[in-house]
Amino acid sequence: MLERDCDVSGVVEGFVVIGVVIAVGYLVGRLGVLGPSATQVLSRTAFFVASPALLFSTLAHADIGAVFSGDLVVTTVTSSLACLLFVPIGLLRKRPAGEVAIGAMASGYVNAGNLGLPIATYVFGDATKVAPVLVFQLAVLTPFFTTILDVVSERADGTRPPLLRTLSAPLRNPIAVATAAGLIVSAIGIVPPEPVMAPIDLLADLAVPAMLLAFGISLHAGERPGRSPEAMPLLAAVVLIKNVVHPLLALGLGLILGLEGMALLAVVVCAALPTAQNVFGYAVRFEQGVSLGRDAVLSTTVLSMPLMFGAVALLA
Repeated sequence: MLERDCDVSGVVEGFVVIGVVIAVGYLVGRLGVLGPSATQVLSRTAFFVASPALLFSTLAHADIGAVFSGDLVVTTVTSSLACLLFVPIGLLRKRPAGEVAIGAMASGYVNAGNLGLPIATYVFGDATKVAPVLVFQLAVLTPFFTTILDVVSERADGTRPPLLRTLSAPLRNPIAVATAAGLIVSAIGIVPPEPVMAPIDLLADLAVPAMLLAFGISLHAGERPGRSPEAMPLLAAVVLIKNVVHPLLALGLGLILGLEGMALLAVVVCAALPTAQNVFGYAVRFEQGVSLGRDAVLSTTVLSMPLMFGAVALLA
């Protein structure tokens, strides 16, 4: 019974942490102390400065070999499927490419950092349970989607950028560059000395608070999620895929691969995590699908808590 109480407290603590910071952001937005451009400034700061530092620092210290396991297979397959499932829905609704990309990302990109890590620590007593999710998202999903958004945003004004500029988009993407640099450092096993890493780590600490504050500020000025008839079907699709289909895919594939006990619970809980605030940050940065990104983060976060309680109760 004591172990179950500990499990539940981990889920609660993870949500409380992000909830408090988002609430502070909402209060800041309501008071207007950071001005009308606060959301954009914080999001751009996170994208160009803090997130690359966080990605490099996380991947540089990661034991890449340790995460190649059945958990990584489940994460790769189910997250990719969740993202892909939204694409035909967005296309059938004839939505812009950038909004489709944000919807796809919101459907499979989970809050593995500031929510997944504390939950893994308290539920499983082992933060490395979320490592496969972090590595896959940082090394694959983030560069992939941000590159697509970069190309789409350049074409938003009706002009077609030169082919060379399109092909070199990853090289101009700070997220992709930081990811590649972190993976190279991890692969060769030589982490930069402390005087080099200290300022990088300091900037990395800014990433999550900046995104959470920007999200909280946006809630003050934003409409109720799914308020417009045009937005509701897209939001409903994201919520259904993220909160229901994604965890069920993880459960099914985990059983097929022979996972059981805490190993099976780990992949299901990780898949049940809500859409990451990063999705909203990228939406603001590239000015693509901002409302869908904001509403997806809020809605999936609210709904994911009881679902994770259910997963822990049934599988722990």
